[in-house]
Amino acid sequence: MKILVTGREGQVARSLAERNAAHELVFAARPDFDLADPAGIARTIAEEQPDLIVSAAAYTAVDQAEDEPELARLINGVAPGHIGRAAAEIGAPVIHISTDYVFDGSGERAWREDDATGPIGAYGETKLAGEEAIAASGATYAILRTAWVYSPFGGNFVKTMLRLAETRDTLNVVDDQFGNPTSALDIADAVLAVADRWQDEPGHGANAIYHFGGTGSTDWADFARAIFAESAKHAGPTCEVSGIPSSDYPTKAARPANSRLDSTKFAETFGHSAQRWQDSLEETVARLLDESA
Repeated sequence: MKILVTGREGQVARSLAERNAAHELVFAARPDFDLADPAGIARTIAEEQPDLIVSAAAYTAVDQAEDEPELARLINGVAPGHIGRAAAEIGAPVIHISTDYVFDGSGERAWREDDATGPIGAYGETKLAGEEAIAASGATYAILRTAWVYSPFGGNFVKTMLRLAETRDTLNVVDDQFGNPTSALDIADAVLAVADRWQDEPGHGANAIYHFGGTGSTDWADFARAIFAESAKHAGPTCEVSGIPSSDYPTKAARPANSRLDSTKFAETFGHSAQRWQDSLEETVARLLDESA
């Protein structure tokens, strides 16, 4: 299959480039491909004629979205509709990456796909609008919500913790927000599992929303402790972690207290599950430390 991936430097795009072995990948990114340019989106998709589109690029600056809601809306909320309509024109299905931020973060159980959405900030509102735009575009689609994404690429929590530990002895990290740490490499594997299934069975499980997160959940403070425990195994930087409430670490955009995602539906539909988040973390930390050395 020829797969067009929106973005080039994002964690999911770079993970797809590494994990893919069977398909032709084409990366559409600025300046040639701008999510704020509807005509450019349609032109690129028409010229490339992909068999599948992975809509992975997004406006992901959660706090900055509160100051730039219109730009976030154009990229996260409007552009997916243009992608979907252009995809429908050539008969290409779309896998669209979304987020746990479409929920309000209440409760303690893992969120299921049919739970009521209720974003609490501009980022989540615009990502939910993007889901709705894809669904209304006329394209065959699968929406893949994920959470707490990290990888050897780009900026993410794991890399930030390792960097801070190089100069600090202690760190305060919130311990009242819970979720599924998810490796972007695992997300790439999930996307490719859908692509492979659709190559054999076009439309299998299509036109639906799925959750995909690392197996198991934790809070941010314990996630940080796990990062440093793995780092210690490789003589990397470590740090003492003190858990604090979110009220002691105010941010411009509110974060969901409960970002846990139930990934059962995806596993049952496509026969694929993420690794235990601890196992994926072990691989990522070892790799980051090896690369830094």
